[in-house]
Amino acid sequence: MTSLTQRSSGLVQRRTEASRSADKERVAGGGGGGGGGPEEESRRDEQGDDEKGDSKETRLTLMEEVLLLGLKDREVICKSDAPTGDVLLDEALKHIKETQPPETVQNWIELLSGETWNPLKLHYQLRNVRERLAKNLVEKGVLTTEKQNFLLFDMTTHPLTNNNIKQRLIKKVQEAVLDRWVNDPHRMDKRLLALIYLAHASDVLENAFAPLLDEQYDLATKRVRQLLDLDPEVECMKANTNEVLWAVVAAFTK
Repeated sequence: MTSLTQRSSGLVQRRTEASRSADKERVAGGGGGGGGGPEEESRRDEQGDDEKGDSKETRLTLMEEVLLLGLKDREVICKSDAPTGDVLLDEALKHIKETQPPETVQNWIELLSGETWNPLKLHYQLRNVRERLAKNLVEKGVLTTEKQNFLLFDMTTHPLTNNNIKQRLIKKVQEAVLDRWVNDPHRMDKRLLALIYLAHASDVLENAFAPLLDEQYDLATKRVRQLLDLDPEVECMKANTNEVLWAVVAAFTK
């Protein structure tokens, strides 16, 4: 798991990208102050459209969002057994429902990911997860499918085609730990909280923070560290908590 500490080359890249964005905004706004002119109203309208984007366009699953965060722009205890419509999740729920006695959350993560040495339980592993997620994103118009030749063989790749969806996802993650930070995980949107933990565990959270200015980057990583330093056993005992979420967090941050 990559550490969320500063690296000089990363800081230069973040400074360059963020400075370019800031310059473009100043030029577009005519260098004016904090007035309430048409440009400002237009930007507010655009922001509102972005926030509504998830309801207007195809919604992504958590696993698809984690995969999307990891893609470069040019590269590629079961409470209900009701079908969710997501093939991978339904496959996992089927295993959980049919297994007696029940396994712990930690054991299920190891079994479904294939991180088990027990040959009798290899059938639990979810196969070709990345490729299946990529195909889902192709069907949703976020990625496309191409064949690339690598000397002796052809390889199927899934380049990004809809950068707007990825940028909206990055903005959502950034705002969760900056502008909309509530300093209490139990007041955060549970899905967004899970996304942050899973993105960190998958080593792709840094991709969402790379465009930030230095001060924003430092603040974002500091707040993520606060989440990572929480004791899941303590958090799951609090009122109105999601015990399964914190059990998964405990498994990934052990």
